Amino acid sequence: MSSAVANSKSKIRVVVAKPGLDGHDRGAKIIARALRDAGMEVIYTGLHQTPEQIVETVIQEDADAVGLSILSGAHMTLVPRVVELLRAQGIDDVLVTVGGTIPAEDIAPLKELGVAEVFTPGAPTQAIVDFIRAGVAAAPRA
Repeated sequence: MSSAVANSKSKIRVVVAKPGLDGHDRGAKIIARALRDAGMEVIYTGLHQTPEQIVETVIQEDADAVGLSILSGAHMTLVPRVVELLRAQGIDDVLVTVGGTIPAEDIAPLKELGVAEVFTPGAPTQAIVDFIRAGVAAAPRA
């Protein structure tokens, strides 16, 4: 059974967020468009979101996944905080992905924290779509 069939009873809901002071959102908007074009429901939070605002959006929107887009270099501060806040709320079934300028040496530590995947510049949008579909299909849902 394909993941599209497995998720056919409702659209996959993805929050795309720009945490911190990074003011560049072209990549996040490209990803948001690709996810929408693939039939997902996308909630784009806009620029300069705090980890608390992002987690609140994930909760309010009953999201299946959250994509954090970070170009500022603050990923080792912001991503752990988002993951920590999700866990504090008892949310363990939301797929967390990160995209942006993430140094190779930071990818493994982010995954150890609970990030499902890290997408660096040049990642094909179809690969991101496929990863989110497969990850949400495999996740246990309450």
